[in-house]
Amino acid sequence: MSDITATIATACRVMAACGLVEHVLGHISARQGDSHLLVRCRGPREAGLAATEPEDIRRVPMAGTPDQLNGWTAPNELPIHRAVLRRHGLSTAVVHAHPPAVVAASLLDEPLLPIYGSYDIPGARMAADGIPAWDRSALITTDELADAMVDALGDRPVVILRGHGLVSAAGGDPETAVKTAVLQAIAVDTLARMTLAVRQAGGTPRAISDDDLAALPDLGGGFNVETMWRFLLTRLPAKA
Repeated sequence: MSDITATIATACRVMAACGLVEHVLGHISARQGDSHLLVRCRGPREAGLAATEPEDIRRVPMAGTPDQLNGWTAPNELPIHRAVLRRHGLSTAVVHAHPPAVVAASLLDEPLLPIYGSYDIPGARMAADGIPAWDRSALITTDELADAMVDALGDRPVVILRGHGLVSAAGGDPETAVKTAVLQAIAVDTLARMTLAVRQAGGTPRAISDDDLAALPDLGGGFNVETMWRFLLTRLPAKA
C-alpha cells in the first residue's frame, strides 16, 4: 500500500465526515505518472465514502476502458478526473463532491462572494478571485462533457456544477494536492452554507471591502494545509 493510496482513502473519509458527500457519491483521484491515475472506485462490498479503505483506490489508465480492477468499478464520472489531469495546468489531484449547500447555492444563479474575511481567509481569497460555475447538471460521463466542464473551470482551482456539486483541483506533490483539493472544497462549502444562512435570515450577502481583503495575512501553506488536515483527521470516527 502506497502513502498516496492511504491518503486518498483517508481523504474520502474526511469528505464524508465533513458532509461534502452523501452515501456512495463523490470520488478523489491523484495522478500516477503520465499514463495512469489512482481513483476511488466502488467495491464488491460498497458501503459509501465514510467506509473507504485503501483497497478501494484503484489504478486506471488516463484513456481507454479500465480493466483488471478485480471486482471494483471505476466511477461513471471518471472523465472528470481524466480531463482535469490532462488539461488543467499542473494539477495532480482532483476532488468531485456533492455538498448539499453548494448544490442549493448554485440554484440561486449568483456568484459566491467573499462575505467574510478572517473567518476563513483561504475561502475569502478564493471567492474574491472568482469561483466559476458550469451551467449543466448532467452526469459527466463523456469526454465531451468533461472538456466543457474544464473549459468552465479555466485556470481556477474550483468550479461549481449547477444543481450537481463541485470539482476541485490542486497541484504539487500528489499527497499534498489531495489534501489541498479537499480543503478547497470545504472552503467553497463553507461559503455556500454562510451565504444560504444570510439569505434565510432575510439578509443580502455582500462582499467585504477591498481594503479588508488586502489586509488579510498570508498564513502560509503549513497552516492552511498541514495544520488544517491534522484538525480534520480528529473529526474521523474512531475505528472499532
